[in-house]
Formats: sequence, C-alpha cells, structure tokens
Amino acid sequence: MISFSESGLNPDIIKAITEIGFEIPMPVQAEVIPAILNGDEDLVGLAQTGTGKTAAFGLPLLQNLDCKLQKPQALILSPTRELCMQIANDLASYSKYMQGVSIVSVYGGADITKQIQKLQRGVNIIVATPGRLLDLLERGKIVTSSIKILILDEADEMLNMGFKEDLDMILSTIPDGRRTLMFSATMSVEIANIASNYMKSPIEILIGKRNAGAENVSHIYFIAQANDRYLALKRIIDFYPDLYALVFCRTREETKVIAEKLIKDGYSADALHGDLSQAQRDTAMQKFRLRNLQILVATDVAARGLDVNDLTHVINYNLPDDVENYTHRSGRTGRAGKTGICASIIHSREQNKIREIERMLRKKIEPQKIPHGKEICEQQLFHLINSIEHAQYDLSQVASFLPGIYERLSILSKEDLLQRIVGLEFNRLLKYYENAPDLNKTAFSDKNFKNDRNDRDDNSRHRKSGGKYTRFFLNLGAMDGLNPPMLINMTTDLTSNPKIEIGKIKIMPKFSFFECLEQDMNLVLNSFQGVEFKSRKVILDIASDAENNEKPYNTKEKSNKSYREKSGTERNSDKREKKFNKPKRYRD
Repeated sequence: MISFSESGLNPDIIKAITEIGFEIPMPVQAEVIPAILNGDEDLVGLAQTGTGKTAAFGLPLLQNLDCKLQKPQALILSPTRELCMQIANDLASYSKYMQGVSIVSVYGGADITKQIQKLQRGVNIIVATPGRLLDLLERGKIVTSSIKILILDEADEMLNMGFKEDLDMILSTIPDGRRTLMFSATMSVEIANIASNYMKSPIEILIGKRNAGAENVSHIYFIAQANDRYLALKRIIDFYPDLYALVFCRTREETKVIAEKLIKDGYSADALHGDLSQAQRDTAMQKFRLRNLQILVATDVAARGLDVNDLTHVINYNLPDDVENYTHRSGRTGRAGKTGICASIIHSREQNKIREIERMLRKKIEPQKIPHGKEICEQQLFHLINSIEHAQYDLSQVASFLPGIYERLSILSKEDLLQRIVGLEFNRLLKYYENAPDLNKTAFSDKNFKNDRNDRDDNSRHRKSGGKYTRFFLNLGAMDGLNPPMLINMTTDLTSNPKIEIGKIKIMPKFSFFECLEQDMNLVLNSFQGVEFKSRKVILDIASDAENNEKPYNTKEKSNKSYREKSGTERNSDKREKKFNKPKRYRD
C-alpha cells in the first residue's frame, strides 16, 4: 500500500482522511490495514504509542461496518478515559462522510445515565474503559451477542493498571466467533497469555523491535547526588530553551513538590497526579496540549492517556520501578517522524538499572555531564540571538514607531546596544549561575561509602542541627542488599525531602536501625507505609527502649521476628496492611 487512495478503502473514508491530511500511510498502517481488510485472522500488533495505531485498526473497522444494523458490532477497549475519548473522536473524524455510523464512548468519571441513553439510541461501535464497561454489562445495558470484532488498544497499559481480572471477565462475555485485534507497545508474558487464551492463531505484526523504544528518541542520563537532583533538573530545563517536556516522578507527593518548586522558581509548570479531580486533571492536560504550559510533572498512572505529539523531552526525575515503563515514558516523545530526547536523572548506584534498560531497548543510553552554569548561559544567549536573527514580523505594524526608536537609541553604539539587550534579558540568569557549583563533582560515588555490610555507623550526615533524634527499626538488612547510602537514598526519595537529616545508621544482616530528627518522625513513618522493596513488604517502626539500650547485637540469637515482637511492629503492620492493600514498590 503506497498511498491511502490505493488501500481499497471506500471513497467516503478517503475523502475524510484526506481533509485531515493523511496521504502516505505510516508503517503500522501500511502493514495492519491490508491485513484486516483482506483476512479474517486474529492479530497482534506490536508498535510504540504515537505511531498511528488508531487509524491502522479504525479505518478498516469502519470499512467493514454494517451501518444499517444499529447494534454493537465492534468493541474497542482502552486503558484510560482520555485515550477512550481520543479514539472515539478519531473514528468520528474518519467517518465524517459515512451515513448512519454511531460511535459511543463509555468511561468512568462521567454520568453513566447519559452514556446509557446514548447506547439505547443504537450504536455500531463502543469505545470503553474496562471498569465502566463491566458496570454496564452488570446492569444489562450492553448486549455483546452482535459483536464481531474486539480491539484491545494499549493492552500492556491495561495490564499495568491492574485490569487483568476485568479483561478476563469481559473477554469471557464476547461471542467465540469474534475477531480479536490486540495492540501493545511491549510483548510481556501477560500479553502473550492473553493471545494464547483468547485468540485463535493470531498473526503478529511487528513494527520496529520487540519492547524497543521509538527510533527517533535519543536516550541520555545524568548522575546526580540525591540532594542535587532538583538542581540537576533545573539545569537540564535551562539548557534546552525550546523544551516542551513531561517530567516523571515516582510518587504523587513528589510530583506535587517538584511542580510547586518549579512554579516558585518561575517555570511554566503544573502537576498531574491521582489527587486531582477529573476537572482539575482535564484543565491541566488541556493547558499542556495547547502549550500554555512548558512542563508537566506527572506520575506514570496519571500520565496514561495523555497524547501529545510535539514533546521535545521526557525527563525521568526517577527511573520507573518496572523497566518496561521506561518504554512507555520514552515513547511519548519522538512521535510522528519528529525527534525527541529521553533524559534520566539517576544515582550512581542505578547504573545497573540503566544497563538493564539498555538490554531491553537494544540501544545505548549515553551518559552526559550535568550542564554547568556557563554552558547554560551560552546556550540561552545564542538561542535568543538566533530568535532575533530569524524573527518574522510585519514591519508595517511597527513602522510608525521606528523613527522615535532610532532617535532614542542613536547615542548607543552597536556594541553598547547588544550588551544592554543581553544584560536586560539575561541578568537574572547570569547572576544565578555566576558562582554555581559543578554538580558533576558532587555526584554520589560508591567510593564515598565503606562497603562493610556488618554492624556499622555512618557518620557522614550525623547530628548537623543538634536536634533530638528518633530511632527507627527497619525489617531490611544486608541480606536484602541494603547499605547506608541506599538507605539514605530510599528515605530521601520516599519522603520527597532530599535535605532530610539522617543520623546514625546500623545495618544488620536481616534488619537495620537509623535515626531521623524527631520533627520528621511522622513524615518518615507515613512515607514508608505500603512500600515493597524487591518484592518484600517493608516494615518500619519506632525502635523500642530495649532496642535503643541494646549492647552490640548477636545476630545468631536475635532474629528480625524477635525484634518486631519487642517493638510491637507486628500489631502496627497488621493495621497498615488493612489500610494499604496495594503496596508501592521501591527499587534502588
């Protein structure tokens, strides 16, 4: 298929997509459209987000539709409300000149009564999120017996969001004679299981490489000390004057903190996280799509369904817990033939995780030095000069003002004029970076810490304020791979406070003790709740008096269990387990 006009699609569809600007099919469209039009096999399509998958399955779906039959003939499942709405809107655009096509989108966070009313008027295609679809099926408002084609879009995202059971229930209700099409960015074990259990000898169409990132994306990383992570982020932002970026954080609390700091420091930024109402979320996403925001700080879950084609950067403030999520993050830039950069800010001990991601991507992630102040100022300055040099404007709009301007500035030489323009524009930036330290020199190195995995104290951050300390018991020790720098990094990450003061640290084989200022006690306790470390539930509690007065520990006689019994942590952890049914995962 060289062009859409040669695809065999009917003239009404060709007319609509020509108006949109479709001319030459993208690779996934060139492969998938003929396969759907000319065959009846199930299909698994592996391609990154932003590669044109909606048109790939949507155009042949519309072609094969019986518009006279006002019953559901096709069901499209998507992981998020935003993607659901986008698919429905795209299909409506493609079918602009077709008569009798009815497309209804159903999703959570909207009035279900209105959605039911639309369904009752008659529908050809249903686009749904799994949760809302199950609700409607349980109410008996959707009949699946007439569905001939089922499409799972962003199937890996649905599984990552915990829709496995929902998908199993939905798929069991669809007639066996259906045709199933599944599209995914990655081919995980779970995706392979769905193909095996619910599809009949599916053909596989692979665009690019399995589990690979977008081809137009450059991957880089910066090593920063935990205390300097935010400073490194600001320097990366300042180094790219035309940056239009998504910044990913691990937790919603960290997302709020980073966005608030950026706004306070004068950046055009906002946050996207699970504590926002749907209206607040929609407002933030719309502002970002319109480029009224330069930076959107988000968690993985909150950013799902956000579809923006022109992102220049994806910045990982923290690497994702699951390496496959790196693919989803990086795939949000470098779309529609454009180039993009995926930058990660890491700790030196996370370089093994970088190697793991490289193996998955089959690409090199290049190390970069954090930009120095002088480099940033030079980059910003020449960006301004380039903007002035290539500026396009209507001279007639300012012509009447020019004589007065020439007269006022006639006393200045060309050199003076340029100096004043640069000074006026860059005075704040130049002053800010005038004595800025080289962050590359302060980046954490494992050499900064002793490698003794036995009983030890780390005095590098001890008792700076002279305040009163609280001692904590932690059910992780050297046998879990824990060491003092890792514990410090974990505490600063989970509390979203890189300056939190940590006192003495004692790492034992099966458990550990560490100190924080008494004023931070509740913050630390709450931040560690519901956390998993390497698939193990983390238990943190205040150490008992007996533990605080304990002489050198005999690890052969005292186990992790006995210490929990002494401190009463079991009783507290039982309460926490009831409160946190879905634990967070923490990986160093």
